[in-house]
Amino acid sequence: MADKHPSTFIGGIAIGAAIGTITGILMAPRTGRDTRKILGKTLTAVPQMAEDISSSVQLQADKLSAAAGNRWQETLDRLAASIAAGVTASQSLRELDAANRPQSARERDE
Repeated sequence: MADKHPSTFIGGIAIGAAIGTITGILMAPRTGRDTRKILGKTLTAVPQMAEDISSSVQLQADKLSAAAGNRWQETLDRLAASIAAGVTASQSLRELDAANRPQSARERDE
């Protein structure tokens, strides 16, 4: 399953449910009139089902978007903390290096 989007999964479930429903109705041991009534009711329910699925997919997309935004912000915060720690460590090493230089080398640098 290369495409791991929840909307694709939900769409697949909806299509599978619709195909299963239609197949079940057509294969049922009912008269033609009863089958047509059931098909008519099912077909009138399809737009509402599609709207429900659309709303569900939109809700999931919003949740995923918010979660991705939160993870991105956490990553940026960790990156900023790492950069600050690296700058502090670099400054400490420079100060330590300057303190450990021989006196004549310090005088030349100044």
